[in-house]
Amino acid sequence: MDAGLDAGELSAWAAGALAAIRGEGDAVVPCGSCTACCESSQFVHIAPDELDALAHIPRELLFPAPRAPRGHVLMGYDEHGRCPMLVDGACTIYEHRPRTCRTYDCRVFPATGLDAGDDGKPAIAARAARWTFSYDADDTHVQHDAMRAAAAFVRDRAGDLPAGAVSVTATQRAVMALELHDLFIGEQHGHRVVREPAIDAVSVVLTRRSRPT
Repeated sequence: MDAGLDAGELSAWAAGALAAIRGEGDAVVPCGSCTACCESSQFVHIAPDELDALAHIPRELLFPAPRAPRGHVLMGYDEHGRCPMLVDGACTIYEHRPRTCRTYDCRVFPATGLDAGDDGKPAIAARAARWTFSYDADDTHVQHDAMRAAAAFVRDRAGDLPAGAVSVTATQRAVMALELHDLFIGEQHGHRVVREPAIDAVSVVLTRRSRPT
């Protein structure tokens, strides 16, 4: 069995991951020599404002992103499922990599209880399964439970949420659950507890989340 990996303290990780999602910095992931996300047949989205990344990727590797505004593109992968910018196990444009790569963090799977294997990404799923979070306080586990409750809610109540609001892939749903999890934390007798929010409260956040900026 593979040895476990220290995912860090849960609350600190969540704060950093959410900041990266908001565009306030890069995700800081202790990848080591792992390149699972670069070798798992993933399309990399690049927005038109990412001029540095676009300048370092051959134009012939890019194509328009379906259902996205003009100027948004995707970079595909080779016949082995590898990112074409990965050479000899290393990213050749690491300092200029797209925002998608800068914010990707496979720890979102153990945080939310979702499985990258559901997206047909066994290498990412294997890596994600090794992460173990620590808690800095007795009730930090409540935050972890809330993330998993949010993921289950999105899965089980998808039909009650705004049309098109629920993401398709496990990765997208995991990020969504992370963004929603605060709604699933309440207080009872002076202690934080997991609660189920009103469907309208979740719908408002999802509608705001999907609105173009």
